[in-house]
Amino acid sequence: MFTDEAALEERLATPSPALVADLAGLDGDLLVLGAGGKMGPSLCRLARRALDAAGRTDVAVHAVSRWSDPEAARALEADGVRTVAFDLMDPEADLGTLPDAGNIVFMVGAKFGSAGAPSHAWAVNAAMPDRVARRWPTARIAAFSTGNVYPLVPVGSAGCTEDDPVGPVGEYAMSCLGRERIFGHAALTRGTPVALIRLNYAVDLRYGVLADIASRVLAGEPVDVTTGHANVVWQGYANEVALRSLKHATDGDGFTVNLTGPETASVRRLAHWFAAEFGKEPSFAGTEAPTALLSDAGRCHALFGYPDVPLRTLVGWQADWLRRGLPLSGKPTKFQVRDGRF
Repeated sequence: MFTDEAALEERLATPSPALVADLAGLDGDLLVLGAGGKMGPSLCRLARRALDAAGRTDVAVHAVSRWSDPEAARALEADGVRTVAFDLMDPEADLGTLPDAGNIVFMVGAKFGSAGAPSHAWAVNAAMPDRVARRWPTARIAAFSTGNVYPLVPVGSAGCTEDDPVGPVGEYAMSCLGRERIFGHAALTRGTPVALIRLNYAVDLRYGVLADIASRVLAGEPVDVTTGHANVVWQGYANEVALRSLKHATDGDGFTVNLTGPETASVRRLAHWFAAEFGKEPSFAGTEAPTALLSDAGRCHALFGYPDVPLRTLVGWQADWLRRGLPLSGKPTKFQVRDGRF
């Protein structure tokens, strides 16, 4: 259990032996683009600690963001991460001024508000990757994508695999597929080693599907079960997979991996688990639809092992976090959305 955010950050920044071993062979510095988001700071700390544990103090970790929160940047600097204030969406900004690097984790993305401003979503999710791929044509690039590039599938299935046809619903999902296609084009035409990471949904107690459900149960509000099933995965594991994916980045067809937990989690069951934690009776709205956004992460688990924090443990952690009144990000996942309008 965690008594405060510092304890949570400490857990998120603790590398596994496998990550240390993989980063020991890193060729060149690490550049994290879009490092100021929900996952970025913990990923940067994790990378720095893994490199230090591997004796690779010669490898720099550069964290690029606008850094609208200066305190977040100062905290990373104190942990040995080099922060770079840079607006990647500024058309006048020169990517050439950013550090050279042999390895890039691309975390930039636009989701919420994309239904009302689809052109912005395409500019961020599809146009920007082209600029990045041209600026660092020989770097290994691990780019975050999303399971939203898949269609909704029957809840009785194991979810989509990487070999299944894509079927994005809505402008956000389509623009994310655009991101994949642009990086894939770089891999095919310029030999850029690329790894595409289709994530859904990461949780770190301050945000995520579990926080969304648990908050409603604790408040005595009904839980909408129309989208009755979801995949979730511990953020610490997600960050490890992203960093370890650099080793698997390839040119040609590239490397694609679904990143999530092994379970198809029932929203109704999760609500009952949280209700038991809080000593409450859950209430529900809607009726479970026969389909949901689900991914089969068997390839991920075969390559990187199973997530180190099981779903039931995450539920206990999340309930304890809320009982303690610890902070939430205030950014719901909107995993219930079925029409692709975020």
